[in-house]
Amino acid sequence: VQLVESGGGLVQAGGSLRLSCAASGFTMPYYGIGWFRQSPGKEREGVSCIGTSDYSTYYSDSVKGRFTISRDNAKSILYLQMNSLQPDDTAVYYCAIDLQLGTANYYCSGHGNGMDYWGKGTLVTVSS
Repeated sequence: VQLVESGGGLVQAGGSLRLSCAASGFTMPYYGIGWFRQSPGKEREGVSCIGTSDYSTYYSDSVKGRFTISRDNAKSILYLQMNSLQPDDTAVYYCAIDLQLGTANYYCSGHGNGMDYWGKGTLVTVSS
């Protein structure tokens, strides 16, 4: 299993970025998958996840209405469209998968401690 994130960078407040996570070694629709982020001095946060048991989506309160998670099953790519970015969104963003069935809320809760595989992350920096 391999997860490779891309799309991070430096953007001004109010701008947009789209993150991608290219997955290999597993069939994407059958496993829980999501985006997490961590900034210095803060705990890792579940940003957005997609469930397998009900195909639900989860967004943290801090990104709800601004971020959109999606996936291209044919290409095995997970996306995170991030709009109206703010300095507080500055973090390293990781994608991760969970091999067990579950809901989006389940995958994104607990700081992602239950996720089985992780990418190396991509840095997003939002300047004010």
